[in-house]
Amino acid sequence: MAILIKGGRVIDPAQNLDARRDLLLEGDKIVALEADITPTAGTEVIAAEGKIVTPGLIDMHVHLREPGYEQKETIATGTRAAAAGGFTAVACMANTNPVADSASVITFIKEKARQEGVVRVYPVGALSKGLEGKEIAEIGELAAAGAVAISDDGHPVMNALVMRHALEYAKMFNLPVISHCEDTDLANEGLMHEGILSTILGLRGIPAAAEEVMVARDLILAEITGGRLHLAHVSTAGSVRLLKEARMRGVKVTAEVTPHHLCLTDELVQSYDTSTKVNPPLRPADHVAAVAAALAAGEIDAIASDHAPHADEDKDVEYDYAPFGMVGLETAVPLVVTELILPGKLTWLQAVQAWTVNPARILNVPGGSLVPGGVADVTIIDPELEKEVNVNEFYSLGHNSPLHGRKLKGWPVATIVGGRIVMEQGKVIED
Repeated sequence: MAILIKGGRVIDPAQNLDARRDLLLEGDKIVALEADITPTAGTEVIAAEGKIVTPGLIDMHVHLREPGYEQKETIATGTRAAAAGGFTAVACMANTNPVADSASVITFIKEKARQEGVVRVYPVGALSKGLEGKEIAEIGELAAAGAVAISDDGHPVMNALVMRHALEYAKMFNLPVISHCEDTDLANEGLMHEGILSTILGLRGIPAAAEEVMVARDLILAEITGGRLHLAHVSTAGSVRLLKEARMRGVKVTAEVTPHHLCLTDELVQSYDTSTKVNPPLRPADHVAAVAAALAAGEIDAIASDHAPHADEDKDVEYDYAPFGMVGLETAVPLVVTELILPGKLTWLQAVQAWTVNPARILNVPGGSLVPGGVADVTIIDPELEKEVNVNEFYSLGHNSPLHGRKLKGWPVATIVGGRIVMEQGKVIED
């Protein structure tokens, strides 16, 4: 079936394109991107005047929880949350049960996604066996099974020799090593950013240095190994400085930042809402400004949600005992539009680049561009659409978002995966 997306503002950073264009899809391929395309009989036409048309958005850091934690999220619910949020592909982390440290678990995730998912799912294999940080996983086996990266995300690798070996072995398979940069000794079981506010609230703080010490270590290891390092959820001004210096030296490093570290501050923790408890923690405004500026400057490559759903009963406890994490797939785009694009801190081209061509390049996966011949993955965003966030309407099983009740502008209104419309006007379309 052919789909013609007509009259939209097409933004494709891979082609340095930001202009009114028509986009024609046939089957699972893009066949034409031109100023004016006349539809033929039987072509479905989507009127996109006033809308933003982009390559399918890719979220390179999500937790789908399956296998093992289906009470928090499943591949079925997580991919529907992704579709609702405008994402055509997600990369899912390895902290499942059993851990994704073997070909069998990677294969299970891929097959489950094929059967029950509505967007593309790219598994990330574990860096170490059992996420214990003691012995590297069988990286070659994971690569052969289809892992697009390796990571112990959620569990920092404290042993520098293990991280060095991971970078060396992953290099042979051209896989990025995604690092959760946290010195657990410095973090000292903290609950929020260490500063004046943590003292006022009586909550144990996590210093910015807990992240920055590990960023520095991993950049040094990437430099001596020549491996491909990717820094997950960068959140401090110090990490940005270290990243910039390393890039000037030619270190092979990329980085991501989450919408919540770009747009929210630790002031939200004053509510004691456990949805604000994330790792790394929400930071003060000066850190938020630093990572946003780094993204705009191209020093941070990608925006990734770190979507971390939890069952309601897990988060409905005292702040000390709640697990870290918030959901983000369904609110990522309007949050960035409202807080960064509309105020002029980030351009549409910069934001789309961080959600499309850059994550596709880092993970070496299809998509990221609307060039004819490419995969027919497309996202359409209405920059004027304003809605109130309602966690009770999420497709995700996780409701742990501090954005409930907040009005946001710039929501995705269509998600197309492989030439098939999987979301329209916020509603996921089932077969």
